[in-house]
Formats: sequence, structure tokens, C-alpha cells
Amino acid sequence: MLLSLLYVLISGIARPVGGIQMQYLWRNQLGDVYSLGLGSAACLGAAAATMSGWCSLTVGSFICTLICTLVCFFVTLKVNTQSLITFGILFGTFIGSLGTIVVTNAPNGDLLKQYYLWGAANFRLEGVTTADIIFSLCLFAVGLAAALLDSKRLTAHFRGETELSNLHKALSLLAIMFLVTSAVSICGPIGFISLGVPNLSRLVYKKGDIRVHYAIGAGMGTALLLITYLVVQYVNFGIYLPVSATMALIALPLMAIIFIKK
Repeated sequence: MLLSLLYVLISGIARPVGGIQMQYLWRNQLGDVYSLGLGSAACLGAAAATMSGWCSLTVGSFICTLICTLVCFFVTLKVNTQSLITFGILFGTFIGSLGTIVVTNAPNGDLLKQYYLWGAANFRLEGVTTADIIFSLCLFAVGLAAALLDSKRLTAHFRGETELSNLHKALSLLAIMFLVTSAVSICGPIGFISLGVPNLSRLVYKKGDIRVHYAIGAGMGTALLLITYLVVQYVNFGIYLPVSATMALIALPLMAIIFIKK
């Protein structure tokens, strides 16, 4: 129970903070940690690890996400932000297709179920080892430290006071991958929290200081995930409710607020 709550906290911090960083890098409210195919890569790595048994699900997810990030790293060095977004969408579609092929060729139903339970948000930490947890916590610490150290430059970039080099953007992308993968590799992808929460934060605090958005986004993300987790655990009507799907239902009114305010 305590370990599950720890990953509710880590996910509630890592995903919104990563999303906020992407929005500041791109100067675009559509910036999202999954926009460059990171979510699809995590699913592909998790699927390949689960179906083949060549490594733990967490390590497989990280390795594939790292490869995806390195591809985007070198693309970032060569293209502008708009082209990078377009590339990310197309690249993510390609990776997602590979993941579909792997999953549909699962050797048995038990492995398929294990993968889908992870993809639905694995806060039960099924199949997660002690080594996976240590590895994940190290990634979280490195990613969060990088986010805090780079906060002033990201804020200045977002305000148009300075322009970050493509190398700086590429390195920032690598740090964001560390932060977000610390949660995704253990608990699976959850969409709304990395895009919706950063936009909600911008409704609450309209100024550009990214450190304030980190705090607001982390608070909102953790609260939303905790509510969802408690609903799944104790108000489930006797059926299994996936955290990712339940969050989408709970977040629907919040999405309406975003669009009405915009």
C-alpha cells in the first residue's frame, strides 16, 4: 500500500512537471511528454520485455524510451520546433504500430493480460522488482534535479527573453525522458495528467515562472491521481477499474473547464 502511494506521488509529480517543461521548450500549450513518441516507445519496450522475457518490464520500457529519445535528440539538433512536433507525431505512430504487432503476437493470454494491466496503470506494482524500484527512483531524482536546475533558463526562453540552442533543447529532452520514464516504466502511461494538468496550472497562475508551475502542477497531479487511486481501490462497484480509464472519466469536467476558459 505504501509503495503504491509512493508511486502515486512520483507519477503525480513527474508527469505534470515533464509536460510543463515540454510546453516551455516549445512555447506551446500542446506540448506533451508523449508528443514525441515517448509513450508509444514505453509501451513497445514493455510489450517486448513481457512477451520475450529478455528483461524486466521496467528495463524494457526504459531502453526503448531511451532509444526513441536519442532519435529525437539528433532530430532536435537539426530541425525547428514545428518540424519536431510533426516528426514526433509521425514517429510515435510508427512506434505504436510496432507495439501493436508485438502485442498481437503474444505467446499466451497470461502475458497479454500482464501487459494490459501495466498499460492500464500498474499502481499495484505487479511484476515490479526491488531493482526496478531503485532504478526508477534514481531516474526520478536525476530528472527532477535537472528540471529545477534549468528552471530559470526555461522561464527566460518561454518569455522570449532568450533563445535556447538546439543542443540545450535536446539535452533538456533527455532529462525530461529520465523524469517521466521513472513513473511510466513502473506504472504505465496515463495521458491526461501530462497535458491537461499543465494547462490547468496555467489557468491558475498566468505568469511565466516555471518553478511556480512545477509546484502547482505537481500538487494538482498528485491530488488527481490520489483521488483516482482511492476510487479504484474502494469505490469500484465490485469490478476492476483501470486507473488510466478512471482518471479520464474524473478528468472530463476539468477538460471542459480548460476549453471553456480558453
